[in-house]
Amino acid sequence: MNDLVHPTRSNAESLIFELKSLVERFDFRSWFPNDQPVEVELGSGDSGFIVERARLNPDRNFVGVERLLGRLRKLDRKGRRLGLTNLRGVRIEAAYCLEYLLPLGKVECLHVYFPDPWPKRRHRHRRLVNERFPSLARRVLVPGGRIYLRTDDTDYLEQMRSVFAANSEFRECETPDDLAIMKTEFEREFLAAGKQVWRLAYQYVSNVDHRTVPPISADTAAGSSSPLPYDPATGPASEKVYSK
Repeated sequence: MNDLVHPTRSNAESLIFELKSLVERFDFRSWFPNDQPVEVELGSGDSGFIVERARLNPDRNFVGVERLLGRLRKLDRKGRRLGLTNLRGVRIEAAYCLEYLLPLGKVECLHVYFPDPWPKRRHRHRRLVNERFPSLARRVLVPGGRIYLRTDDTDYLEQMRSVFAANSEFRECETPDDLAIMKTEFEREFLAAGKQVWRLAYQYVSNVDHRTVPPISADTAAGSSSPLPYDPATGPASEKVYSK
């Protein structure tokens, strides 16, 4: 039996989307009962943020992207307990999902909170928010769409600022008050320990429609510079986990 869902529950009941292809972009219209603006959290961690965001905003749909099954099961349990029909989770590596699976020109907001900072210099190429991130994000965002970022790492903060400053299709904007007051579990732990947390927000200001980008082939995906997603048969490859 596929371990992406609870063995005692049917696929139709689960909030976890069963990934069937690594090269076909998601069709959110088939995921949700209502066609509403979609927000995506890349790396949803313990799912506390996105579950609460979905509860408070029934007029929007929400997708949590997370590679660890245990964390996705938390999203499933919490969302199901609250009766949320505007929430889904998908088990996949965030960078790969952004580059190859999110639908083009369909995402209202991307949330990226406390991604792994990979502090060692030789590992920094693994960071999610790198030089390619803005150009990949702009393809999936609707015109005027936004990216919200948070980090506790000063070096990563400067990298985030740098890569967006170098892209003329984004401008810095404010984080709305209703979003700023929401905390991830990781953020609450940082603040309780007296650590500094930084928030950044950027708006996509180009009118270019990226929905015309042609679909990728399996060969193209295999040659991607984005980290490969987990093997559905064996689970994620061993790598450092930056828990939220």
